[in-house]
Parts: sequence; C-alpha cells; structure tokens
Amino acid sequence: MTEKIVYIGKKPLHAYIKAVATAFEEGEKSVNIIARGATISRAVDVAEVCRRRNGIIASTLPESIQLQGVEIGTEEVPRDDGMKPISRICITLTF
Repeated sequence: MTEKIVYIGKKPLHAYIKAVATAFEEGEKSVNIIARGATISRAVDVAEVCRRRNGIIASTLPESIQLQGVEIGTEEVPRDDGMKPISRICITLTF
C-alpha cells in the first residue's frame, strides 16, 4: 500500500480524524497529515487526537498508532505581488 495523505484545511477537526480513521480501516499502514500556514495547529491537534485515541471517532483507530516523524519546511506560494514563503508541516502516523 502507498501512504495516504490527509490535507488539513478549515473543516472541523472531526472531519480530518474521520479521514485518518477511514484510511487505517482501508488497510493503510501509514498516513501523512499535511498542513500549511494557519492550519498547522489543526494538523497537530488531529495527530494528537488520533495518537491518543480521544473521542468517539478516534476510538475506532488501532491502539498502536505511533508518530513516525514530523517534517517542517517552507514553500513558495504565488501571490499577486510575487512569491510568498509559507510554513508547511507533514506529520506521519503509522501502526
């Protein structure tokens, strides 16, 4: 299986937790949670809720979810006035 990617945006937290849970239910062994800019804190929240199995949705996750790694960096995003650097995070969860 390939790694599943869950992009974090402005939806409610439980929507992303459900996406991670669905990926693991479908047999994925690794899920990447990716966010940029203001949604980075939401990505951290999703990863922690999944890892700790907090809440009804997260309780369906495997008990052995582990934080495999965290990558941070900066991307150049095009804007009207040129390119703008924006922070990026990729959190990898495995079981």
